[in-house]
Amino acid sequence: VQVAETGGGSVQPGDSLRLSCTASGFTDDNYAVGWFRQAPGKEREMIGCIRPGVTYIVNSRFSLSRDNAGNTVFLNMTNLTVEDTAVYYCAAGESVGRVGVAVIGGKTLFCGSEYPNWGQGAQVTVSK
Repeated sequence: VQVAETGGGSVQPGDSLRLSCTASGFTDDNYAVGWFRQAPGKEREMIGCIRPGVTYIVNSRFSLSRDNAGNTVFLNMTNLTVEDTAVYYCAAGESVGRVGVAVIGGKTLFCGSEYPNWGQGAQVTVSK
């Protein structure tokens, strides 16, 4: 399985930006794609995830979408602030739950996945 993000860059407060994630190597479509971010000095946090039948998003300024072929997942970000500056990661993995967030097997899973496959990260910098 390979995961790759594209689309990072530098923007100004109030701008919008879209990141793309391509996950390949899965044998069927029963997998989830999740977006995370990590700001300097902070812990990594979940932004949202998507799998067949489920889209889960934490921040209302952000949304997820897929292309028609289902191979690329987009993270659409609007009204960006300096606090959104971070490295944004895409991850993918087999999904065992058709829910946004749930405790499965004693673990809190988003879109039913533990996300064992990660991209290299994309820097997003929001500054005046």
